[in-house]
Amino acid sequence: MKKICLIPARYDATRFPGKLMKNLGGKAVIRYTYESVDAAGLFDEVMVVTDSSVILTEITTAGGKAIMSRNRHESGSDRIAEVAADLDAEIIVNVQGDTPFVSKEVLEKLLAQFDDPTVQVASPMRIISDHDDIIDPNFVKVVVDKQMNSLLFSRSLIPYPRDKDTQATYYKHIGIYAFRKQALLDFTQWPVSMLESAEKIECLRYLENGIPLRMVIVDYMGVEIDSPEDLEKAEAFIATQKAEP
Repeated sequence: MKKICLIPARYDATRFPGKLMKNLGGKAVIRYTYESVDAAGLFDEVMVVTDSSVILTEITTAGGKAIMSRNRHESGSDRIAEVAADLDAEIIVNVQGDTPFVSKEVLEKLLAQFDDPTVQVASPMRIISDHDDIIDPNFVKVVVDKQMNSLLFSRSLIPYPRDKDTQATYYKHIGIYAFRKQALLDFTQWPVSMLESAEKIECLRYLENGIPLRMVIVDYMGVEIDSPEDLEKAEAFIATQKAEP
């Protein structure tokens, strides 16, 4: 199967404007993410899809591939779908531009899900145990069935621990997606769903249209850059990685 990774890169992020051009380890965050994905060697092509000429220049002058999106988009999936429509590929992977530490192992696990012909969309999650993280609305939680298909995503506490004797497992959704191309294109044709609008979680649109996401459990994968504090944590994470033998 031909596999292409598209990295949506919006300059004016709501919570941390310009974050993708902030310096991280001597390079822009978006370049760090692009090079991490490209180094995995899993894709026929890796490309940044952006609304910013600044980001476009950052990637192309470093020898990478980038393209300007033509239209204004509400989500990263909508942005990459504009480009994916004209690509010859069976599998499209969406790696958010603010996930600089995405690993080869995570991407391999996602791509392996498409050996099952019933899988239309796949995404990673990790176990969380810290109470503050579990109740934090910035951490999107997910519950799954026995086949690891998503049942619900929410910023609320799910599952709710009504029975204190039951040991519930909590999963944090990581915003990386792999799609069969047609599933991605279908997503853009559906109106924004009620749950998606209420929670501001785009993958709920798939659930409301009857398509579960196949979830894969992964280890912690560094820091996602959503705030200036996250950028500081990311720098500390890099320092830790360099200090390891």
